[in-house]
Amino acid sequence: MTANDPGKPVRVAMLGCGTVGGEVVRLLREQATELAARAGAPVELVGVAVRRPQRHADLGELVTADASGLVTRDDVDVVVEVIGGIEPARTLLLEALKAGKSVVTANKALLAEDGAALAEAADASGADLYYEASVAGAIPLLRPLRESLAGDRITRVAGIVNGTTNFILSAMTESGASYAEALEEATRLGYAEADPSADVDGYDAASKAAILASLAFHTRVTSADVHCEGIREVSAADIAAAAGMDCVIKLLAICERTPADGDTPESVSARVHPAMIPASHPLAAVDGAFNAVFVEAEAAGQLMFYGQGAGGAPTASAVLGDLVAVARNRTVGGRGPRESTYASLPVRPMGTVPTRYHVSLDVADRAGVLSTIAGEFARHGVSIAAVRQTGGRPDGGPARLVVVTHTAPEAALAATVEVIAGLDAVRGVESVLRVEDLGRKGVAG
Repeated sequence: MTANDPGKPVRVAMLGCGTVGGEVVRLLREQATELAARAGAPVELVGVAVRRPQRHADLGELVTADASGLVTRDDVDVVVEVIGGIEPARTLLLEALKAGKSVVTANKALLAEDGAALAEAADASGADLYYEASVAGAIPLLRPLRESLAGDRITRVAGIVNGTTNFILSAMTESGASYAEALEEATRLGYAEADPSADVDGYDAASKAAILASLAFHTRVTSADVHCEGIREVSAADIAAAAGMDCVIKLLAICERTPADGDTPESVSARVHPAMIPASHPLAAVDGAFNAVFVEAEAAGQLMFYGQGAGGAPTASAVLGDLVAVARNRTVGGRGPRESTYASLPVRPMGTVPTRYHVSLDVADRAGVLSTIAGEFARHGVSIAAVRQTGGRPDGGPARLVVVTHTAPEAALAATVEVIAGLDAVRGVESVLRVEDLGRKGVAG
């Protein structure tokens, strides 16, 4: 990338001016002098594209409804995108990159679905593509993955990457509230949207998992490759059951590299689902709307990144960090990191991914039921670690049977549960939750 003339401003166009965009504008204005010192040149906002300009009179002549015209203007060096969604963001960013404009984006959904197209366009034009704000808000996470740990081999990235679901599960754990009650409280406090589906059904976390896996394992992973389950089915009984095992339930994004084994090649997996984790694990103490991510690498060992994962100001902080990096590259003639996909590892089917399970069954309390159920687990190759029964009456009334397994493939457990659900003695499968040890029982001294 050719350097700008010394002292020439780096001119910025912004797409969107909602919660995050408004904070970006504020910080650009309030910290102009410091940003210029860090970037090596003034960083100047020259236009803001929004759908309803009349709502942004405070922006004066900067505001426009012509987003396409703004991103292709000759005097624009960098485009900052904070509108979200797939379209028109994809079209606008591709236009910008093809015109040689560098891009800073917070758009996790677009990056997870079609980040390859953006990366290829950036490479073709020699522009930068930065997206730290797309995962975990203010937490510096993506840059360490693709820069600080570039000399290491990352084996796992796992953590809490959605603040809404973490707030809900934390509230259920602390107060014994139901999912519906905790969601209502999250909505009242502004932690949940009017339509919370993207959060509570796991789609937001799945997009972030795809981005994390792509960076960590030098392999293109899209949102379609991520197994995704949300928290709607987590009950107060599940929370209590986890507490009885000295565990808590969190919605986790887990990205793993699996070594080659015989004829099976090395592969990667990415999944999002609620899971029980030991109460002694540092992630168990992450409450409210905070995010935390563990990175495990062969040389560096275990690293934890923790902080505010969403919100206008925290996300704007990440956007500004990227903007300073891009501006500095333009000022001195450098380029940021490019997409790294050299490994191109296959994505492992979820059915073959092994983990432990906590299975809760409503059964008739009569002789032979336990042996029949245990037999089905054995027949499908799922080893039982512990069994616990509560309730029941002498006349064979209902009882609650909890089975905790050893590690087993997803497909084997699913087949087992399907058969057990059809047994006469089984009144219903109350819940199936994964149990994740995450290879760490506490903080090392």
